[in-house]
Amino acid sequence: MKILNYINGEFLAPIADRWIDNYDPSKGEVYGQIPNSEKEDVEKAYKAAKEAFPTWSNTTLDERSKILSKIAQLISEKLEDLAVVESRDNGKPLKLAKAVDIPRASSNFQFFANAITQFAAEAHESVGLDAMNFTLRQPIGVVGCISPWNLPLYLFSWKIAPALAAGNCVVAKPSEVTPMTAYLLGEICNEAGLPKGVLNIVHGLGTTTGQAIVEHPNIKAISFTGGTKTGAHIASVAAPMFKKLSLELGGKNPNIIFADCDYENMLRTTVRSSFANQGQICLCGSRIFVEQSIYEQFKTDFIAAVSKLKVGNPFDADTNVGALVSKPHLEKVRSYIENAEAYGGTVLCGGKEVTVEGSENGYYLQPTVIEVKDNSCQLNQEEIFGPIVTIMPFVTEEEVLAMANDVSYGLSATLWTSNLNRTMRMSKQIQAGIVWVNTWLLRDLRTPFGGVKNSGVGREGGFEALRFFTEPKNICIKYD
Repeated sequence: MKILNYINGEFLAPIADRWIDNYDPSKGEVYGQIPNSEKEDVEKAYKAAKEAFPTWSNTTLDERSKILSKIAQLISEKLEDLAVVESRDNGKPLKLAKAVDIPRASSNFQFFANAITQFAAEAHESVGLDAMNFTLRQPIGVVGCISPWNLPLYLFSWKIAPALAAGNCVVAKPSEVTPMTAYLLGEICNEAGLPKGVLNIVHGLGTTTGQAIVEHPNIKAISFTGGTKTGAHIASVAAPMFKKLSLELGGKNPNIIFADCDYENMLRTTVRSSFANQGQICLCGSRIFVEQSIYEQFKTDFIAAVSKLKVGNPFDADTNVGALVSKPHLEKVRSYIENAEAYGGTVLCGGKEVTVEGSENGYYLQPTVIEVKDNSCQLNQEEIFGPIVTIMPFVTEEEVLAMANDVSYGLSATLWTSNLNRTMRMSKQIQAGIVWVNTWLLRDLRTPFGGVKNSGVGREGGFEALRFFTEPKNICIKYD
């Protein structure tokens, strides 16, 4: 099938009639095509958004809220169909798409449908000066949203929903690797009554479509989630144009385990935080540090638990680890395993490609545990973004804190301990935007999301997202 661009409420082929093959990673086969849109397509989308903006930005909050709520409702009603195409596009287990990806996409729209009605302006009385200051929060205009392939509809909606709620119109690009649910979102928006031109979805490569969005002189804000290298390029283009930027980038997250933890809960959660979505989540704990006194026990138990994970077709109910998203990505991840010894690591389990019956050409890889002796090795410094974790012991709190922070990324961290004083000390000193204590990936949509260092610029989530997608204007009134 051919996926089409969604521009001004209509589904359109790319103007230059150029297409990209869309692969099913579970089978390693082409099952469709998507547009490779160029500047002309982005310009068409921009013009539609520009024309829609005056009306959309002046709709009542109640009207915007109702439309976003309807989109959320329709996503929930179509959960089964959306989960199937998400799994086919991405390679993730169907049960994961049904339990996490699609419900969260619906929650994103519903959250911001509610949040915009509570997003209040500030007022300040200048006592003694006979003046009143108040702040208007006005939509920016036409904004660009670019999302990645690992959580396709989940992260696509995470950007689009607050942008629309704040009164902006959007030109959005989903990943060319996983375009299907974004395509279906266009149908849902029409069904929900979203006015034409308010949301425009343009498919294509980052080097063509994404570049055209970022460099467009009249798209005044860019929200991007993806790799750090691409984020740096976007910043180099957008910053001289004085665009607002929100960049949610890579992670190399520490998972710090002390001997006084709830061991069974820690072990169970660590298996999940290591290999959920084939390790293709920017929040996965890919560097596991274990206190020396329980290190050997953990190593034995963790390897035993990981070895039981079933690698299989995403549509099999008992599959724990599905297919990696693409052949090039599989080859990249596999290269770290092949060079593990040269990088200073020892493969303890996994590390081999898997042939799945009926899907022999799919991109399957065993979940892999590598023991390392030095946190400065490539395996602990570079974002692999696959089903690979490293483990190493530590002795003191000071030692593990130094290793946790000795990396160029700072997105998230996980800390396992029952010591409240240690929790407070380390949570404050860990260089990360998010610290989970005795849990992982427990999210409250009201809280800010983002990282420090090479993990990005700005925050998403809650009112932080609504602040990003609006411009504050101070009004000062002097009175007698």
